[in-house]
Amino acid sequence: MTLSTERLLDEVGWQLLAALQQDARTPLSELARRVGLSAPAVAERVRRLEDAGIIRGYRAELDLARLGLPLSAWIRLTIDGQRDEPFLKHAAQAPEIHSCDRVTGTDCFVLRVVVSDVAHLERTISALKAYGSPITSLVLSSPVTRRDVEGPR
Repeated sequence: MTLSTERLLDEVGWQLLAALQQDARTPLSELARRVGLSAPAVAERVRRLEDAGIIRGYRAELDLARLGLPLSAWIRLTIDGQRDEPFLKHAAQAPEIHSCDRVTGTDCFVLRVVVSDVAHLERTISALKAYGSPITSLVLSSPVTRRDVEGPR
Protein backbone atom coordinates (compact mmCIF):
# COMPACT_ATOMS: atom_id res chain seq x y z
CA MET A 1 0.00 0.00 0.00
CA THR A 2 1.42 3.39 -0.99
CA LEU A 3 1.41 6.45 1.25
CA SER A 4 -1.35 8.09 -0.83
CA THR A 5 -3.46 4.92 -0.58
CA GLU A 6 -2.93 4.82 3.19
CA ARG A 7 -4.24 8.40 3.45
CA LEU A 8 -7.36 7.46 1.49
CA LEU A 9 -7.96 4.43 3.69
CA ASP A 10 -8.27 6.20 7.01
CA GLU A 11 -11.31 5.60 9.21
CA VAL A 12 -13.53 7.87 7.07
CA GLY A 13 -12.33 6.20 3.86
CA TRP A 14 -13.25 2.78 5.22
CA GLN A 15 -16.65 4.07 6.41
CA LEU A 16 -17.34 5.34 2.89
CA LEU A 17 -16.27 2.04 1.35
CA ALA A 18 -18.47 0.10 3.76
CA ALA A 19 -21.50 2.24 2.93
CA LEU A 20 -20.91 2.06 -0.82
CA GLN A 21 -20.47 -1.73 -0.72
CA GLN A 22 -23.84 -2.01 0.99
CA ASP A 23 -25.57 0.36 -1.45
CA ALA A 24 -23.60 2.13 -4.16
CA ARG A 25 -26.61 4.37 -4.83
CA THR A 26 -26.48 6.00 -1.39
CA PRO A 27 -26.79 9.76 -1.95
CA LEU A 28 -23.74 11.86 -1.16
CA SER A 29 -25.79 13.78 1.42
CA GLU A 30 -26.50 10.53 3.30
CA LEU A 31 -22.85 9.43 3.09
CA ALA A 32 -21.82 12.85 4.40
CA ARG A 33 -24.22 12.53 7.34
CA ARG A 34 -22.86 9.08 8.20
CA VAL A 35 -19.20 10.10 8.22
CA GLY A 36 -19.59 13.63 9.59
CA LEU A 37 -18.32 15.54 6.55
CA SER A 38 -19.92 17.90 4.05
CA ALA A 39 -21.35 16.49 0.81
CA PRO A 40 -18.65 18.23 -1.30
CA ALA A 41 -15.93 16.76 0.94
CA VAL A 42 -17.44 13.28 0.57
CA ALA A 43 -17.74 13.72 -3.20
CA GLU A 44 -14.03 14.61 -3.32
CA ARG A 45 -13.10 11.62 -1.12
CA VAL A 46 -15.10 9.23 -3.31
CA ARG A 47 -13.56 10.73 -6.47
CA ARG A 48 -10.07 10.20 -5.03
CA LEU A 49 -10.94 6.58 -4.15
CA GLU A 50 -12.08 6.10 -7.75
CA ASP A 51 -8.99 7.82 -9.20
CA ALA A 52 -6.74 5.59 -7.07
CA GLY A 53 -8.48 2.51 -8.50
CA ILE A 54 -9.77 1.43 -5.09
CA ILE A 55 -13.34 1.85 -6.33
CA ARG A 56 -13.33 0.26 -9.76
CA GLY A 57 -17.01 0.58 -10.60
CA TYR A 58 -20.62 0.38 -9.55
CA ARG A 59 -22.86 -2.51 -10.54
CA ALA A 60 -26.38 -3.75 -10.22
CA GLU A 61 -26.82 -7.09 -8.47
CA LEU A 62 -28.98 -9.29 -10.70
CA ASP A 63 -31.22 -12.25 -9.90
CA LEU A 64 -29.90 -14.72 -12.46
CA ALA A 65 -32.81 -17.15 -12.03
CA ARG A 66 -35.29 -14.40 -12.94
CA LEU A 67 -33.18 -13.75 -16.04
CA GLY A 68 -33.61 -17.37 -17.15
CA LEU A 69 -30.26 -18.61 -15.79
CA PRO A 70 -31.24 -20.63 -12.71
CA LEU A 71 -28.42 -23.17 -12.86
CA SER A 72 -24.82 -22.41 -11.97
CA ALA A 73 -21.73 -24.54 -11.71
CA TRP A 74 -18.04 -24.31 -10.92
CA ILE A 75 -15.83 -25.81 -13.60
CA ARG A 76 -12.18 -26.55 -12.96
CA LEU A 77 -10.24 -26.59 -16.21
CA THR A 78 -6.80 -28.05 -16.82
CA ILE A 79 -5.22 -27.05 -20.13
CA ASP A 80 -1.77 -27.13 -21.67
CA GLY A 81 0.10 -23.87 -22.18
CA GLN A 82 -0.46 -23.85 -25.94
CA ARG A 83 -4.22 -23.49 -25.51
CA ASP A 84 -4.11 -20.69 -22.93
CA GLU A 85 -4.64 -17.81 -25.35
CA PRO A 86 -7.39 -19.47 -27.43
CA PHE A 87 -9.17 -20.41 -24.20
CA LEU A 88 -8.92 -16.88 -22.79
CA LYS A 89 -10.43 -15.49 -26.01
CA HIS A 90 -13.26 -18.02 -25.71
CA ALA A 91 -13.80 -17.19 -22.02
CA ALA A 92 -14.01 -13.46 -22.77
CA GLN A 93 -16.77 -14.06 -25.33
CA ALA A 94 -18.78 -16.93 -23.82
CA PRO A 95 -21.84 -15.45 -22.10
CA GLU A 96 -22.18 -18.52 -19.86
CA ILE A 97 -18.83 -17.82 -18.17
CA HIS A 98 -19.73 -15.53 -15.28
CA SER A 99 -16.18 -15.43 -13.86
CA CYS A 100 -12.82 -16.99 -14.67
CA ASP A 101 -9.85 -17.18 -12.32
CA ARG A 102 -6.36 -18.44 -13.15
CA VAL A 103 -5.31 -20.61 -10.20
CA THR A 104 -2.35 -22.55 -8.86
CA GLY A 105 -2.26 -26.29 -8.41
CA THR A 106 -3.24 -29.01 -10.85
CA ASP A 107 -6.04 -26.91 -12.38
CA CYS A 108 -5.28 -23.90 -14.54
CA PHE A 109 -8.60 -22.06 -14.32
CA VAL A 110 -11.73 -22.09 -12.18
CA LEU A 111 -14.87 -20.86 -13.91
CA ARG A 112 -18.27 -19.95 -12.57
CA VAL A 113 -20.83 -20.60 -15.28
CA VAL A 114 -24.52 -19.71 -15.32
CA VAL A 115 -26.87 -21.54 -17.66
CA SER A 116 -30.56 -21.99 -18.42
CA ASP A 117 -30.74 -25.77 -17.98
CA VAL A 118 -28.77 -29.02 -17.95
CA ALA A 119 -28.62 -29.19 -21.76
CA HIS A 120 -27.12 -25.67 -21.80
CA LEU A 121 -24.56 -26.79 -19.19
CA GLU A 122 -23.70 -29.83 -21.30
CA ARG A 123 -23.08 -27.62 -24.37
CA THR A 124 -20.92 -25.31 -22.26
CA ILE A 125 -18.83 -28.22 -20.96
CA SER A 126 -18.49 -29.66 -24.47
CA ALA A 127 -17.19 -26.32 -25.76
CA LEU A 128 -14.58 -26.24 -22.98
CA LYS A 129 -13.28 -29.69 -23.96
CA ALA A 130 -11.70 -28.06 -27.02
CA TYR A 131 -9.26 -26.36 -24.62
CA GLY A 132 -8.66 -28.92 -21.89
CA SER A 133 -10.17 -31.23 -19.30
CA PRO A 134 -13.14 -29.77 -17.38
CA ILE A 135 -14.35 -31.04 -14.02
CA THR A 136 -17.79 -29.72 -13.08
CA SER A 137 -19.56 -29.20 -9.74
CA LEU A 138 -23.17 -27.99 -9.71
CA VAL A 139 -24.03 -25.26 -7.25
CA LEU A 140 -26.90 -26.46 -5.04
CA SER A 141 -27.20 -23.26 -3.02
CA SER A 142 -25.13 -20.21 -2.14
CA PRO A 143 -25.37 -19.50 1.60
CA VAL A 144 -22.81 -16.67 1.31
CA THR A 145 -23.11 -14.84 -2.00
CA ARG A 146 -20.99 -11.79 -1.33
CA ARG A 147 -19.02 -10.52 1.59
CA ASP A 148 -18.02 -6.90 1.95
CA VAL A 149 -14.36 -6.04 2.48
CA GLU A 150 -13.87 -4.59 5.95
CA GLY A 151 -11.25 -2.15 7.11
CA PRO A 152 -8.76 -2.74 9.88
CA ARG A 153 -10.24 -3.55 13.26
